[in-house]
Amino acid sequence: MTIDELNEQIKSSEALLVYFSGEHCGVCKTLKPKIYDAFAKTYPKIQQLEIKIEENLELARQFNVFALPTIIVYFDGSEFQRKERNISVDGFIRDVKRPYELFFS
Repeated sequence: MTIDELNEQIKSSEALLVYFSGEHCGVCKTLKPKIYDAFAKTYPKIQQLEIKIEENLELARQFNVFALPTIIVYFDGSEFQRKERNISVDGFIRDVKRPYELFFS
């Protein structure tokens, strides 16, 4: 994926979760299914996209990803929430609840 493609995806999506992960990141592999499942159940209108940094190192640089995993949630093309490394799934779900309800109600 190129920077232009990702920027277009962010711009064209009402809501988007971008999950930056790494092949050798144990936390990434453990956390991803929990985050994806929780968001799919709780926030079905948020699209989900994974970016593996080994294949997209320039994207990681452009988006200031310095730790893995890094999860960024966008609403209407604007970054709303960014979480890195050790993430509480329940806390993250709570953090996104209000803007999700405001945006989609």
